[in-house]
Amino acid sequence: MIRLALYQPDIPQNTGTMLRMAACLGLAVDLIEPAGFDVSDRNFRRAGLDYLDALEIARHASWRAFESWRTGQGHRLVLATTKAAVPYTELAFAADDILLVGRESAGVPEEVHAGADARVLVPMRPGMRSLNVAVAAAIIVGEALRQISRFEPRLRNGTCDGAQPLG
Repeated sequence: MIRLALYQPDIPQNTGTMLRMAACLGLAVDLIEPAGFDVSDRNFRRAGLDYLDALEIARHASWRAFESWRTGQGHRLVLATTKAAVPYTELAFAADDILLVGRESAGVPEEVHAGADARVLVPMRPGMRSLNVAVAAAIIVGEALRQISRFEPRLRNGTCDGAQPLG
């Protein structure tokens, strides 16, 4: 299943939003430290509400520790960045991809850009700098899950659950 990686997150509320999304969608999360806030269990519980019990979180002490683990596992790293040339809808996602989002204040350093196997962006209107990192993650994760058929509709009597037949 696709994983979500957070590179040195700055804002606990955004982190909590992404953790909640990951729990609801069944994604594991890789937290690449250091974070810009205390990542103690108490603070995580406040940011992630009661969703943390339903979530697999792997904490990595540094970018290099994460990279060592990732390459050993054979995961492709897809970086969400405003510096990419490829819109997220044009990348063919795979079930074992890791989507990486950067710090709210600074994105990711060049070393991280260089380590990514693919870089994608969410197209925006000219003159806009960036989306909130949790919003960008949700948009891209939704497309990745759609592509790997995670959201296949359940059919019953020729219609989707809850849908009315046409005509």
